[in-house]
Amino acid sequence: MRKVALWLLAWGALFAAEEEWIPLWNGKDLSGWKMVGPGRFVIEDGMLKTEGGMGLLYYEREKFGNCTIRVVFKTATDPANSGVFIRLPEPPPDPWYAVHNGYEVQIESRGDDWHSTGAIYSMAKVMARAQKPVGEWNTMDIVLEGQKTTVILNGVKVLEFHGDDPVPPRRQWYEPVRGPRPDYGYIGLQNHDARSVVYFKEIKVKKHQ
Repeated sequence: MRKVALWLLAWGALFAAEEEWIPLWNGKDLSGWKMVGPGRFVIEDGMLKTEGGMGLLYYEREKFGNCTIRVVFKTATDPANSGVFIRLPEPPPDPWYAVHNGYEVQIESRGDDWHSTGAIYSMAKVMARAQKPVGEWNTMDIVLEGQKTTVILNGVKVLEFHGDDPVPPRRQWYEPVRGPRPDYGYIGLQNHDARSVVYFKEIKVKKHQ
């Protein structure tokens, strides 16, 4: 009986831990999500697939902060450019609003340290490279704690950034406008260009106590 009780206790703890994760995408349709821009996301074999030109698919039901956002993705082309937007203060009317008013956690295997997977695009560089080859699934955890952003890619901590950390000067019009971002904001996925094909199979969040 004691072994059974211990097994039930362990199973219950595991179930409770899994229950803490809240799926934001149901794997079937785009309920709760809204697309802006000319690009699009299509559903293919239970995955979200990027298609077309520049676009942004954002979760419109809730703002998130003090949480962990988990995104499971793979690239189908090399190079492939995409990103996860965080800390958007308002619903974005177009894709460029997200670039200039939130942070883009980059997906791009060939970029330099300021523009590779896990970096905050052009503002905070990665401390390690941990993206898997084309066709293999990657798990990226984005941890939001007040103004602190931590990115863990495939179990490797690749970035830690505080909102008041110094950032390099803005050099191009398409680079994000510098300035503060909120603790809580909308999140979204970037569709970058027609040649970049990226698949997403999980998007979920775990709220911190």
